[in-house]
Amino acid sequence: MVGHRFVEALRARDTDGRWQVIVLGEEPRAAYDRVGLSSYVGSWDARALALPGNEYAGDDLVQLRLGVRAEALDRAARKVTASDGTVIAYDAVVLATGSYAFVPPVPGHDRPECFVYRTIEDLDGIRDAAAAAGPGAVGVVVGGGLLGLEAANALRLMGMTPHVVEFAPRLMPVQVDEGGGAILEQLVTELGLHVHTGVGTSSVEPAENGAGLRVSLSDDSVIDASLVVFSAGIRPRDELAREAGLQIGARGGVVTDLGLRTSDPDIYAVGEVAAVQGTCYGLVAPGYTTAEIVADRLLGGSGEFPGADLSTKLKLLGVDVASFGDAHGVTEGALSVVLHDAAKGTYAKLVVSDDAQTLLGGILVGDAAQYAALRPLVGSALPAEPAALISPAGAELGADALPDEAQICSCNNVSKGAICGAIAAGACDIAGIKNATAAGTSCGGCVPMLKKLLEQSGVELSTALCEHFPQSRQELFHIVQSTGIRRFSELIARHGTGMGCDICKPAVASILASTSSDHILDGEQAALQDTNDHFLANLQKNGTYSVVPRMPGGEVTPEQLIEIGRIAQDFGLYVKVTGGQRIDLFGARVEQLPRIWQRLVDVGMESGHAYGKALRTVKSCVGSTWCRYGQQDSVAMAVLLEKRYRGLRSPHKLKLAVSGCARECAEARGKDVGVIATEQGWNLYVGGNGGLSPKHAVLLAGDLDDETLIRYIDRYLMFYIRTADRLQRTAPWQESLEGGIEYVRRVVCEDSLGIAAELEAAMARHVAGYRDEWAAVLDDPAKLSRFVSFVNAPEQTDPTISFDDSGERKVPVLLGMPEIPVTSTPGK
Repeated sequence: MVGHRFVEALRARDTDGRWQVIVLGEEPRAAYDRVGLSSYVGSWDARALALPGNEYAGDDLVQLRLGVRAEALDRAARKVTASDGTVIAYDAVVLATGSYAFVPPVPGHDRPECFVYRTIEDLDGIRDAAAAAGPGAVGVVVGGGLLGLEAANALRLMGMTPHVVEFAPRLMPVQVDEGGGAILEQLVTELGLHVHTGVGTSSVEPAENGAGLRVSLSDDSVIDASLVVFSAGIRPRDELAREAGLQIGARGGVVTDLGLRTSDPDIYAVGEVAAVQGTCYGLVAPGYTTAEIVADRLLGGSGEFPGADLSTKLKLLGVDVASFGDAHGVTEGALSVVLHDAAKGTYAKLVVSDDAQTLLGGILVGDAAQYAALRPLVGSALPAEPAALISPAGAELGADALPDEAQICSCNNVSKGAICGAIAAGACDIAGIKNATAAGTSCGGCVPMLKKLLEQSGVELSTALCEHFPQSRQELFHIVQSTGIRRFSELIARHGTGMGCDICKPAVASILASTSSDHILDGEQAALQDTNDHFLANLQKNGTYSVVPRMPGGEVTPEQLIEIGRIAQDFGLYVKVTGGQRIDLFGARVEQLPRIWQRLVDVGMESGHAYGKALRTVKSCVGSTWCRYGQQDSVAMAVLLEKRYRGLRSPHKLKLAVSGCARECAEARGKDVGVIATEQGWNLYVGGNGGLSPKHAVLLAGDLDDETLIRYIDRYLMFYIRTADRLQRTAPWQESLEGGIEYVRRVVCEDSLGIAAELEAAMARHVAGYRDEWAAVLDDPAKLSRFVSFVNAPEQTDPTISFDDSGERKVPVLLGMPEIPVTSTPGK
């Protein structure tokens, strides 16, 4: 990651093309987000972790060699020998070799059932071993730090029972103190982890029966396990530098000065391998800083390492943990103010100066909402009493409490002053600030503070739906809900201006559909719909339509399957199985749609709503009914959910999935609502989206019974429908909420707004009022009359529609505009 940041920084500044860069990468893939490695679990899509621009396509001055390691560094000859035998002459070398996972010399540590947690290939190996062990098998993680808990969560998501062994007396000993560690252990234990603290690992041996392992601990206890993951820390990869005779730090790493220059003036080191004046930093933020400094130095600059902000904020198994500044109070005379609420599972500590006027550091566990405001205040005067800053009923920190030099974005070292300067120069939204300063473009933890700075600067962000309605979609939803208005003309007459447009009409149509069970083609509503909704089918590129019948959970009877085939034959349609466990029929002309629907309705099928901003599919695996790994009946749950939410109109399309175990065959974590079976019930994930910016769903609640699961999904979907913006999917909606997923959890699971019963009642009304949209058209002659190619010639078909079926697939033929003969007069 840091090596990639260096290349980006150098190429962005080297406008004259002074430097040619050759990148040697030992791994088989280009730079990826190793910090987000745990998100690979479940999706198993390595492409989602790829860093933007990591292959340097189109840049002739950067040469990327993957799977090639630097074997030797000849300083006298100024050459690098690579593992493929090539020898590269250099003017300068940048060592970005990072670190490796430390494995303590425990007897048996090199067994094939033992792994480290460092690369994509490591996780692939752990996944295969977990699959072979079967659901519920025990996995032991040696190390209870940040990476250890991430590894334990990964095992949990793979269907294993994780045990964490930590030599220190508490989890995450570097980041949290005794009190924070106690709360953290309480929270992760409730989520299914087995924690062993204050003990070491003595040996890893084969089990007596030859199946599995016996992991012996220093307290003489034994854990019977299927695999072991060592996550006991990292060590700098400094072997290349050692062999080249460069100065090495007392605890490893390549010693550099503040300019990141090693003992050889033509060799630099960045990231985890760099021991800056003897100290290595294992976080990405200081690593990025070193990369920027070396890029500056190679172009004649004089940048120096300013020191590292070792603050961290992370979410482990859904639990917030944050530490910043002098978290352990080592400063002489430091005082601590602690709020420990075991009942709520929260711990907050502020470390202040001896006069209680200056913030030195702090720890937050269970609720880290105040982190973004508190961390930039380290070293500054406190704006209120310390206890008030961490008390739920205390003072709320505003952006105006921060000095201009306060660092808002630690990943990219962006101060409050730089952000305010960008706002003054015209950056009037979050995207503008990101483009101007790079703040918020890495971990995203500073985005809430960016919003506060925008508000403080007096920037008023318009929430108007369009030029015809000054209200936001959320406000219009409440107006419709509270007034009972059912016609667009009445709504715009009373609350808007003009005649409406292609922005507000479909948005209002969606609101009207979400607040009643009226058919979308009833009366005035029909004119509001876009083409797909107007014809209850998806318009394709040659003017024909596709028809997608609903198949709840992917289930279909033989009779239905046969009839689909017959329809395709009779109407000459192209047939394709979709990724959402549906069968798509392409090439239907508009006047054929009702006849196709009638035949599908006759065999018990209905609209799959593939055309609407509504529930599309609930994908499932075969679950416990058929699969030997299945823990719950995923098909039955998927069918139940699809029948419950079918026809539910929303700001954007909705996709759900149910997986019968943590192997995730239904890809539930890529869906708006994902359900994954556990031994105790169901884990509920929300906010997963595909599209241009794919997002993994995040855990909302775990080990739910059927009733609680459905109740939470009811609340989540209705809350989204009420509050999201126009055409806003669930992932950006969650991110836009102040407090993010934690706020959603409080509203949905804890009913913090007191609206749970109201949301459930709204969903109950939808379920009770549902009627198939295709069947309703077939029963209404007025609606049927819409389905013609030409209103003034209902019997005539569209002559411009044609197909080419000469090859293996039937494809549409796109006809151009007819040629019109033109006569010309000379000179005109």
